Amino acid sequence: MQNVDFTRRGFLSGAAAGTLMASGVLPARAATTVGFIYVGPRDDWGWNQAHAVAAKALKDSGIKVIEEENVPETDAVSKSMESMIKLDGATLIFPTSFGYFDPFMLDMARKYPKVEFRHPTSLWDKDKHPPNAGGYFCYLDQAHHVNGIAAGLSTKSNKIGFVAAKPIALVLRNVNSFLLGVKKVNPAAEVRLIITGDWALPVREAESTNALIDAGCDIIACHVDSPKVVVERADARGIKTCGHNADQRALAPKGFITGAELKWSTVYTSYAALISKGEKLPNVNEGGYDKDMVKSTAFGAGATEPKHRLRSRRYRAGAEGRSRRHRGPQGRQADLRRAPQG
Repeated sequence: MQNVDFTRRGFLSGAAAGTLMASGVLPARAATTVGFIYVGPRDDWGWNQAHAVAAKALKDSGIKVIEEENVPETDAVSKSMESMIKLDGATLIFPTSFGYFDPFMLDMARKYPKVEFRHPTSLWDKDKHPPNAGGYFCYLDQAHHVNGIAAGLSTKSNKIGFVAAKPIALVLRNVNSFLLGVKKVNPAAEVRLIITGDWALPVREAESTNALIDAGCDIIACHVDSPKVVVERADARGIKTCGHNADQRALAPKGFITGAELKWSTVYTSYAALISKGEKLPNVNEGGYDKDMVKSTAFGAGATEPKHRLRSRRYRAGAEGRSRRHRGPQGRQADLRRAPQG
């Protein structure tokens, strides 16, 4: 029996789609059709879910939304983008994974100059990249700073663990902001860091969480695509957690403190409104609490002591009133303790 690929990438490679593309005829389209592409599952309790929740908000407002999940950072994403344009009439596309940007999104933007492409980073360069491409970036380090304050107030052992995916600037700025938050309220506390090596390595994430707990850490934070494994493993061992990307309260009913959430819906709804009116999208859009682009997760069961809640809320209110992101100077990385892999 012949295997048939029923994904939009597979259909695009078929003869029928080839004829449609060769003709140059686009299907009838609604005023605005928006495409979302995810590197993992939409229900990952993390990076992809944060985008998918915002995409649903667009759907609920009446915008036509096309989504595809589990698309690798290869030419597969180019096929997904092209099919969204040719088969669905997409006029705005969000390829949401870091590795989609160069060369894949940039190549599609050059090929389809009437379609808008936006990527959730600040990688776009006006001197090098197509004018119909761009980026948007949420200052999640602001919310990680609040996480750090809450963790610093809550720790009893003065040892806090952090599981991170990659030692790149995007990740280290969140680690540094978390560290500065901890030190702001608890100078005696230390943050122990383990780098797993990639965005989604569930086994390594579980091992790293266990190693940090075994080393005496009584609070675990993270920056990985899906914090599900980290948060659940810590909660199962009676350890408190701080979240990342999305709301993980339901995963840690005993020990969740608060979390750093991306609020992509602010970006997506504003972009859809602009493109439906024929207005130009900004090539660069960055912000934090001041632009309602990040938020702190509501306190969970781990935020037990009233004074911790009150002080964390006071610091949160201060962060929301600032338009600038928290910057962790590179020199402060020396305060981090690299924990051994367990």
